[in-house]
Amino acid sequence: MKYRSAFDIIGPVMIGPSSSHTAGAARIGRVARTLFNRLPKKAVISLYGSFAKTYKGHGTDVAIVGGLLDFDTFDERIPTSLTLAKELGMEVVFQIENQVTDHPNTVRINLYDDNGDLEIVGISIGGGTIEITELNSFELKLSGEHPAILVVHNDQFGVISAVTQILANHEINIGHMEVSRKEKGKMALMVIEVDQKIEQTIMTEIEKLPNVTQTIRMVD
Repeated sequence: MKYRSAFDIIGPVMIGPSSSHTAGAARIGRVARTLFNRLPKKAVISLYGSFAKTYKGHGTDVAIVGGLLDFDTFDERIPTSLTLAKELGMEVVFQIENQVTDHPNTVRINLYDDNGDLEIVGISIGGGTIEITELNSFELKLSGEHPAILVVHNDQFGVISAVTQILANHEINIGHMEVSRKEKGKMALMVIEVDQKIEQTIMTEIEKLPNVTQTIRMVD
């Protein structure tokens, strides 16, 4: 993996002890919270590999829950996040998994409330850097480091070009983009990371496009 600066190796400003097991875990939890867009009633957190073996000693458990509470990596409330989550009425369940994954620092987070549910899989690469590799069974690659939009749509011709044309009209530069689908002609997902902040007015334009069923905006 290429690092952009020495700070990617040193790690971010954070509550310790580990940039990969604590800061990275908190960031994964916070991305899940951003995608869910509200405090869940229940969170089922499945830990794999190194996360499963050392999650209590390295504070991975409190870090992920802190992220779900929308705490940043340096938030001093992270060590007490399990207690705070309980006080807010969020049920938290940890599951230790034995399955071998592609990356040792892997977590699957399932969030639930009366209005819906969400599932993500995230990995902590090191130095606080993360990658979301799966969202509701869609494979993707999302760093969470840049402004991004996720567009759920019917797999029909013209949808991708219509979305990118709107971004071009507003002079929004695309840094990374990928599309995945579960089945030809069925539901598909666009993940677009951009260089500038995306205003709600732009999201509204995209939401009005034919065959677009849902949009999610992630702010850096």
